[in-house]
Amino acid sequence: MKPTNVQDPEYFHKVIDCQYACPAHTPVPEYIRLIANKKYTEAYMVNWESNVFPGILGRTCDRPCEPACRRGRIEKEEEPVAICRLKRVAADNKGEVKSLMPNAPLNKNGKKVALIGGGPASLTVARDLAPEGYEIHLFDEWHKGGGMMRTQIPSFRLPERVLDEEVNYVTDMGIHTHYNHFVESMKEILDEDYDAVFVGTGAPNGRDLKLPGREEADANVHIGINFLASVAFEHRDKIGRKVIILGGGNTAMDCCRTSRRLGGKEVTVVVRSPFKDMKASPWEIDDAKAEDIPIFNNMPPKSFVVENGKLKGMWFGHVRAEYDKNGKRSLIPTDDPDTFIEADDVIIAIGQDNAFPWIERDLGIEFGKWDLPILNKTTFQSTLPNVFFGGDAAFGPENIITAAAHGHQAAISIHHFCQGVDVNTRLDPTTNLVKQKMGIHEWMYDSPVVEDDRFAVPHEDKVITLSDRKVEVELGFDEITGFREAQRCLNCDVQTVFSLDQCIECDACVDVCPTSCITFTSNGAEEDLRERLSAPANNLDQDLYVSDTLPTKRVMIKDEDVCLHCGLCAERCPTAAWDMQKYLYGVTKVSKIL
Repeated sequence: MKPTNVQDPEYFHKVIDCQYACPAHTPVPEYIRLIANKKYTEAYMVNWESNVFPGILGRTCDRPCEPACRRGRIEKEEEPVAICRLKRVAADNKGEVKSLMPNAPLNKNGKKVALIGGGPASLTVARDLAPEGYEIHLFDEWHKGGGMMRTQIPSFRLPERVLDEEVNYVTDMGIHTHYNHFVESMKEILDEDYDAVFVGTGAPNGRDLKLPGREEADANVHIGINFLASVAFEHRDKIGRKVIILGGGNTAMDCCRTSRRLGGKEVTVVVRSPFKDMKASPWEIDDAKAEDIPIFNNMPPKSFVVENGKLKGMWFGHVRAEYDKNGKRSLIPTDDPDTFIEADDVIIAIGQDNAFPWIERDLGIEFGKWDLPILNKTTFQSTLPNVFFGGDAAFGPENIITAAAHGHQAAISIHHFCQGVDVNTRLDPTTNLVKQKMGIHEWMYDSPVVEDDRFAVPHEDKVITLSDRKVEVELGFDEITGFREAQRCLNCDVQTVFSLDQCIECDACVDVCPTSCITFTSNGAEEDLRERLSAPANNLDQDLYVSDTLPTKRVMIKDEDVCLHCGLCAERCPTAAWDMQKYLYGVTKVSKIL
């Protein structure tokens, strides 16, 4: 193998598994250390720089960082650091932060940008462009900003006060908000004097089911996202005693839990696939079960039953799942008799689709598969150069943190477009390596190699939360528990940096390594080397750290996948060939271009 190019900014970034997995590349270990030091305001601002909505995401994020967490790979119970809930610790305990945020200048730069939709993608674009002097006009059909964060996430998961606070941090930057304004025509927007238009309208169409009896049962059949929106805006405050939820995603979990709070006593979730294929986050499923909501799987719906104009329930078949060698699933009907479940109301939560009926098809904006806009995946520019998309409106339903990541990149593109620069221009991320050794055997960070169980987040009493849909279920970590959870972080951003010129090949680092991740051996092909290491390196997604050839003709190989960043190799090394250096990686944003 060739020596590893540690000058490549993405190499050490990939080793920080949590940050690398985050769509917005939030520097997770950096803000967790700040939390451990009770520097909550600083931790909040580190988050706000990347993900814009720390308090919101600290409650609702899909947590792509946590499955990647190194701690989860060493614990017997595979329990990663509670990264998401630590973000909430920073948000709940922060001090005054508004003065730390950039202000929009009074003198604008002469460029106007329209944002269609008031969700996380549009708000992120506004947050990046407003401080640079752009005149921002945000259009949304609701009376407040937030988009589907407001309409689709129930108050018992995301209190309105938290949502309002973080939306207002952006809109208070001098944004011209046009609420209660449904944009009916892209042509009308383009006919105005906007220099660029950003579309962040989400995926607003909930899917329906065409089954026997559906039309007759229409009065008591609800589309999931519409149901949640009607509850959020208090257009609906009750539901039948017996409720069926169709679907296995997070929207279905929100619908079933909301139904319990609106009077549903017998709320049942029915999924056509196996439990392991459910798209809902595991913690969302657990919370639903904790509220006494049964979930039946492998039961595809067959028909609605209506008697004398009134919904009585639904019939369901039974299937079993079979998977081919490529993992493709087939649902095979079984001989089990169909099952009837009584229902006063049925909520269909089986997915969402994009909808752009308001975009005329003769403007030069081309659409492709699933009626999604054809976009450059780096710049988010459409086939009409001054129109950009982001969030769910770009490539289909995702999540808030992905929408924020889209918004940052789209803002760069809009800035370049408005300034006459090639939109494909992207600056490299900002990076640095900082030595962590202060003196002989004295370090600036703590990373003990011990098993450390994840702390559970306390919940409000179920009797209280089921009686009021606005009472938040999760209480969050207190400061002491937040500190203890933060201490579980292995500081993966403190990198093991190897200096070939100082190595005397004593193998002391090999002897002291608790995970046998360091090997000195003859070079070879990667597949061969992975088998010849002190411990086989089986995770092909994580790179090997390979040195140049040493005097003995051997090379140093380190398996980045199982390294704990404990620093024992650097402590033990008699020549300081190993050093621990903190790697700070920052995605370039508009403010860093100027």
